[in-house]
Amino acid sequence: MNAQELREARARLIAQSRELVDLAGTEDRELTTEEDTRFSQLLDEADGLKVRYERMENLEAQERDLATSQGTIAGQADADADPNAAPNAGDPESRIGVQSTAEERQMAAFRSFLVSGPNGLSQEEHRALQADSLEAGGYLLAPQQFVASLIQAIDDLVFMRPLATKITVMDALGLGVASLDADPADADWTTEIKAVVEDTTMDFGKRELTPHPLSKLLKVSMKLLRTGQLNTEQLVRERLAYKFAITQEKGFLTGTGAAQPLGVFTASADGISTGRDVSTGNSTTAIAFDGLIEAKFSLKGGYWARSRWLFHRDAMKNITKLKDGEGQYIWRESVRVGEPDRLLGQPVMMSEYAPNTFTTGLYVGLLGDFSFYWIADSLSMQIQRLVELYAGNNQIGFIGRQETDGMPVLEEAFARVTLA
Repeated sequence: MNAQELREARARLIAQSRELVDLAGTEDRELTTEEDTRFSQLLDEADGLKVRYERMENLEAQERDLATSQGTIAGQADADADPNAAPNAGDPESRIGVQSTAEERQMAAFRSFLVSGPNGLSQEEHRALQADSLEAGGYLLAPQQFVASLIQAIDDLVFMRPLATKITVMDALGLGVASLDADPADADWTTEIKAVVEDTTMDFGKRELTPHPLSKLLKVSMKLLRTGQLNTEQLVRERLAYKFAITQEKGFLTGTGAAQPLGVFTASADGISTGRDVSTGNSTTAIAFDGLIEAKFSLKGGYWARSRWLFHRDAMKNITKLKDGEGQYIWRESVRVGEPDRLLGQPVMMSEYAPNTFTTGLYVGLLGDFSFYWIADSLSMQIQRLVELYAGNNQIGFIGRQETDGMPVLEEAFARVTLA
């Protein structure tokens, strides 16, 4: 099935789940144990279809980008080609084609390093790619193309990255941003000769982000590395991207801010304080329709255009049952490619790492403009190759390292849904 068919199949499953709720509603009763189990199964299947079509849509987008970039490279190569030139078998270019660019030659040499280490490189390549001597650590800085590919993969796996404001910190240890913490008081009505009243309320502050180290070790069988069918670069990139993405997802949502990002679900005077918690209308154990309305209208209208809901799957299960005063479901599933589900007119994001404990005073959701969540990245991505350490197990280790930080920079752009 294509993405559109998967979306329509998901819509049918959700319609079936609503029929169960409607049946219980017409009979003025709660769902039976069997009905509740069936309801959960239908939603789980719907969630599975959502993951499938989002993955398919993302893959199609990546393939379109790749086709565009390959067409550009091929067109440039044709324009520059010398039809009378013959490839030189001893030239590094011959490994990937005569019409290669400098960046492609660098990537080919980097892949050779991943498979065979420094012994697989020519003297020229060894000099060009060596970041330090083997005695000093034997690590290699990734080419810029590899770094960019890794960051893009993380963007695809961590939903907050595409929504947040991302800043690259290249020439400093951290990022400092001035903030207007308090506006001046309103102007005063006065007369022509009356003295002007001095303002004392305007206040400036500062937001500081310092990229924190993030690392992960991946071990690969030497036999796999020797297999010609294996794209070692892709394997290393995808596995490291996945591990980095999960860690960052948790940090951006629930991080403490101590040697890690400050999460949107962490109450802090440096990020989102408890003054942005909205519990009115909710019960001690569940989210209510009135509570969602209170949360939405606690945000100024200017933030609505870019604001999104964020819930755990368990919270979404309960929200799908909520109806308005006219008996209409307030949650609307998407049946169009590229269009998100909506709740009270706002797009909905679902994360397995959002809070899902339904107890008095705890966070169970959030509505906010995530462009006011800032991420500071350091692009000094390093790949360290460990040969002897795992040689006894016939494995080679690859350590990926990155530095990043994140925090909400304007708390009034967020409203946290809290149980009463």
